[in-house]
Amino acid sequence: MYVRPAAAAAAAFLGFTLTLLGGTASSAATGPSAPSPSSPFGSAGPAGAPGLLGPVVYAHRGASAYAPENTLAAIDLAMRLGFDWVENDVQRTKDGELVVVHDDTLARTTDVEQAFPDRGPWKVKDFTAAEIATLDAGSWFGEEFAGERVPTLREYLDRVQRNRQRLLLEVKKPELYPGIEKQTLQVLDETGWLDTDHVQRRLVVQSFSADSVRLVHDMRPDLVTAFLGTPTVADLPKYAQFTDRINPWHTTISADWVAAVHGLLGAHGKAMEVDTWIVDDAATARKVQGMGVDGIITNAPDVVYQAVLGSFAY
Repeated sequence: MYVRPAAAAAAAFLGFTLTLLGGTASSAATGPSAPSPSSPFGSAGPAGAPGLLGPVVYAHRGASAYAPENTLAAIDLAMRLGFDWVENDVQRTKDGELVVVHDDTLARTTDVEQAFPDRGPWKVKDFTAAEIATLDAGSWFGEEFAGERVPTLREYLDRVQRNRQRLLLEVKKPELYPGIEKQTLQVLDETGWLDTDHVQRRLVVQSFSADSVRLVHDMRPDLVTAFLGTPTVADLPKYAQFTDRINPWHTTISADWVAAVHGLLGAHGKAMEVDTWIVDDAATARKVQGMGVDGIITNAPDVVYQAVLGSFAY
């Protein structure tokens, strides 16, 4: 699910968007501040329900077209752009700490190869949380992000809460981490994310593993869950028994398939929803909007917002 737009184009559009919002690219990256309640970009619907104007826009790994993915800088920037829904990935360290990182290896998004040259292939599960905390998770993206760290799930949840954002949390590669579903729910509970407000309005848990989604549903049937993939229409009723959403790659869907999902009641007795990924350009955003999707997961949330909702924003 990794797509990074060309840096120059991304920076240009970011500057354009921030100009519309009355800010600058530099001010957007200076750190967290409380989001404006009147921001045109945020979703106000419960648990990711589409807003009045169109699909919900989810900032994939934060505003990851413009800041290093899955870092606090990326979710802070998403907040400063006005987006309240962010997506992340959760994996587990050697000593049992949950951390926010996409790949099961640290090589692509940190300086682990330089810091620990003899520890290849640099799997997340082979490093302690303390070791991972020493890594630079920002310089690979740009020198202005040097020193960004791989956050623990607790650190990430604290920042999302401070930013008054909402979270689409992906349990990543659960086959590598037995029991990660229960542990994730425990951390969510200990950090206040399983109270009524968060469960009803601010949290969705998803995975590519149907077994993982089913486990989460069984342990916390009140939670909104999503399966990442594109089941056949014939198989959709099986998924509806334990999940509320089907979140597919945008190249794998059609308007008829989206309508088939919408025609089923999910685990909470409501029409199932579709949030598609990864859409980073205007044409594709408008295409999937025309298919009737409920949400769009994107590295460039401002680009997608302008494409599907921008004409209504100002």
